[in-house]
Amino acid sequence: MGFRENLQHLRATRNMTQEQLAMLLGVSRQSVTKWEAAKSYPEMDKLLKMCQIFECSLDDLVTGDVTALAGNASSANGTQVPVPNGPPQDICGYDEHQRMMAFKVPTGVAAILVMCGIAFLFEGSFSFMGGDADTLMIMLILLGVLVGLAFAVPAGMEHAAFMKAHPYIEDFYTEDDRASARRDLSRAIVAGVAAIFVGVACIMVFGEHRDTERQGLCLLMLFVALGVWLIVRYGMLLGRMNIAEYNKSAAEELEMEDIVNAQVEDEIRHAMIAHKRSNKKLGAICGAIMIAATIIGLALLFIPVFSAADPSDFDPIGTSAMWFWVAWPVGGMICGIVAVLMEGFSREK
Repeated sequence: MGFRENLQHLRATRNMTQEQLAMLLGVSRQSVTKWEAAKSYPEMDKLLKMCQIFECSLDDLVTGDVTALAGNASSANGTQVPVPNGPPQDICGYDEHQRMMAFKVPTGVAAILVMCGIAFLFEGSFSFMGGDADTLMIMLILLGVLVGLAFAVPAGMEHAAFMKAHPYIEDFYTEDDRASARRDLSRAIVAGVAAIFVGVACIMVFGEHRDTERQGLCLLMLFVALGVWLIVRYGMLLGRMNIAEYNKSAAEELEMEDIVNAQVEDEIRHAMIAHKRSNKKLGAICGAIMIAATIIGLALLFIPVFSAADPSDFDPIGTSAMWFWVAWPVGGMICGIVAVLMEGFSREK
């Protein structure tokens, strides 16, 4: 017997549907269908997982004859491995991962704001070796940036690794889940905006006096940090339920080889490949636009121009040099327009 026959037999002995096996493996049902039709082959980690589920060796599963094995429908202690029932389930830990992201990212942002607020309290109060009196303030701001990066960078790396391991997630959230997340976000927006208003009120009250201005700035940043944390966190918790957007983002992050080898149905794989190719085109176009913007900006900065009709009034910097930085925002806006147009034309196809 071959792998496909063994897999079909093992499923049958457990009364396990293709959907149930897919849930246990964290793949789509179409992947299991293709395995049993010999149209594709599972990756090694999926094979090992199946060996655990069906209590058999890898050799027996791939090249052996599992019908000759005794008790293959139950584990060593006589109890069957639990089979999931009902709608799709979160087998790969997607929800836990997204909740982690929804904590670390806003916490990193809030840490920077909090440290900036604390830094305002020490503005002009400390100098190092006779240097700038704002040395302590700058050190606290840099510390806040480091703390923020300590949250954000590992979270980003973990997210990239998760997306590579799970390029396609079957939507398992219910309408009740989404309704609850929308309610939570609504409350968070109200509470976050209220916190920001309180911070603005603090700066208005304490800012009237020179002696308390720094305290007002500190309170403003602390309340803004609280408001931002609430809004970003619950916004991400709601956004995690957009599984379609996650699958789309996974196609952007993965390399073409990873997409080709992903255990997903052909229609999804082709869509991911098309989206990846479109992003490469967009990246090349935007790269060329920003290079051109850089050339223009540097030209405005370094090429001497006359700011007056009289040559005796020659300005070595020039009026245009004052606006050299405009080249990059304009280039960014052009990139945004190109992205919108490409997205629109791709949908029409």
